[in-house]
Amino acid sequence: MTKILLVEDDALLMELMANILEEEGYELSCAPNGKVALDLFVASRPDLVISDIMMPEMDGFELLRSIRMMPAGITVPFLFLSARTERSDVTLARKLGVDDYLFKPFDAPELVEAVRARLDRRRTLEIFDTRAAHLQTVTMLANVIETRDPYTAGHVERVRRLALNLAFALDWAPSDLAILEFGAILHDIGKIIVPSGVLKKTGPLDEEEWKLMRQHPQAGAKMLEGVDHLRPAIPYVLYHHELWNGNGYPFGLKGEQTPREGRLLAIVDAFDAMTTNRPYHFCISAEEGLAEIEKNKGIYFDPDMADMFIRTYKP
Repeated sequence: MTKILLVEDDALLMELMANILEEEGYELSCAPNGKVALDLFVASRPDLVISDIMMPEMDGFELLRSIRMMPAGITVPFLFLSARTERSDVTLARKLGVDDYLFKPFDAPELVEAVRARLDRRRTLEIFDTRAAHLQTVTMLANVIETRDPYTAGHVERVRRLALNLAFALDWAPSDLAILEFGAILHDIGKIIVPSGVLKKTGPLDEEEWKLMRQHPQAGAKMLEGVDHLRPAIPYVLYHHELWNGNGYPFGLKGEQTPREGRLLAIVDAFDAMTTNRPYHFCISAEEGLAEIEKNKGIYFDPDMADMFIRTYKP
């Protein structure tokens, strides 16, 4: 349950606000002044602080200053309630790091909306920060794979960019785009099981080497199964070598039996492979690569996705 620390020296107003917020499902801790509130902040670690400014013992400004000095209080949303509208008060509050300012008198909808807006903003920032940290981690993992195969240097970044461009053109939801970015970066993570000698081989792979290489989608998917925030990216890792005609691997899925994540990544992965130098072939131009996608749509590639890729390709 979301916890709110409410600081107000007017007992009647305190009770009124507490009732409003408890009806919205929030857990309340209440303090009559900043000194008590500071102790409660340390003890309860609230998700939001709502405080009056003019209070005995410790006013709202000093409370805000004290909370912002603590590592745990740097990012906690802080909302001031006050009847004082002087510009100097507002300026000081902003300088100290207040997140919002609600002037008395206010009604219940104003209070609820202000609280909801600050909490939503905090959740958005937390998701962004967490995602950024995860993105750095998966990029590092992908870079480990690329260092074992110098011929694919830059492949992950190019596939990520091409995949995001195509998914955006297909009007995928923002949440799906976020998962796609992880999937594109990690799609070849399973190659960690393939010996460097096989990855770097300049001639055709023999039967045993191909058998080993074809295991990398399943190996990669297995690596991600135990990681909660990466599990949604498994379809990109597992299905990106499936083909529209059913001649792909590891399962030989045909048409829309392959999840859309795999069908999308198959196109951009193949395009990048065709248009960059590899041990077993010289690259072709982007125009020639697009022509190959056109020729093989409905054979190797989802025809609708292939058409969109060709129309919206950006070098």
